[in-house]
Amino acid sequence: MTELPLVVGVDGSDSSLMAVDWATDEAARHGLPLRLVHASLWARYEGVLPASSLERPSEQVMAQNIVETAAERARRRNPEVKVSGEVVPEDAASALLREEGNAYVLITGSRGRTALEGLLLGSVSLAVASRAHGPVIVVRGDEAGLAGAHGRILLGAGEPGTTNEAVRFAFREAEARGCVLDVVRTWRRPARETVEHPVPAGKAVRDDEQWASELLDVVLGDAMTDHQKVRVRRSTVEGPAKSVLLKRSAAADLVVIGARRGQGHLCHLGRVGHRLLHHADCPVAIVPHRM
Repeated sequence: MTELPLVVGVDGSDSSLMAVDWATDEAARHGLPLRLVHASLWARYEGVLPASSLERPSEQVMAQNIVETAAERARRRNPEVKVSGEVVPEDAASALLREEGNAYVLITGSRGRTALEGLLLGSVSLAVASRAHGPVIVVRGDEAGLAGAHGRILLGAGEPGTTNEAVRFAFREAEARGCVLDVVRTWRRPARETVEHPVPAGKAVRDDEQWASELLDVVLGDAMTDHQKVRVRRSTVEGPAKSVLLKRSAAADLVVIGARRGQGHLCHLGRVGHRLLHHADCPVAIVPHRM
């Protein structure tokens, strides 16, 4: 059976080369091949232009050099990883999305060559994360998070039945790395707890925290049975999920969250997804729920 590769978008930027390094390590952990894709609209027109010179157009040379340089970088980082590369005649987001049917995961850097100064997340990364039907990892973060120095995967637990793929993905990552899986479910004080309508002291807190804990039992049940070697640390935390997960990303090597797919082609990343993609201190995996 052919193993699906990890597909990485490369454009020669520092961000994409950082993604190549991270993806090479990831491919080695999973024993999977690595496929590098560079999108070049020039390649679309190359075949219809007159061959007036024996020299290759500079755009073609640059595109091929980007792929070859990235491939050589990956091979130097880990010679055991099987690496391939291709220049695709598409815009960058479309090129990566076209690959997803034959990819274990799509991987991008957080910013491309054309990112504006001060822009925290590139348009290609956001487009791929919000439109893909399968897992997408945006490589970002500080040195420790990128190096996998924490020995911890962080999973933001969503609602039962809408986060199954994200849970399974997080367990596979923790198993491949032999690290702890930190599963967090957040909860908020109910709006009914007001001065006009007080709730008996401690009752609402106990009820909501207990509900969050019981929800974790449901969300993690099957995956814990299938991955019994994975060490799971579960916690329920009061507060907004976007803030809690962002803070905890500083002690994680990868944060995994699910995403709901709407009626159209877009995933609903929500405030949590957007906050993590722009500010997390480690790579972020967005795993859509398949309806």
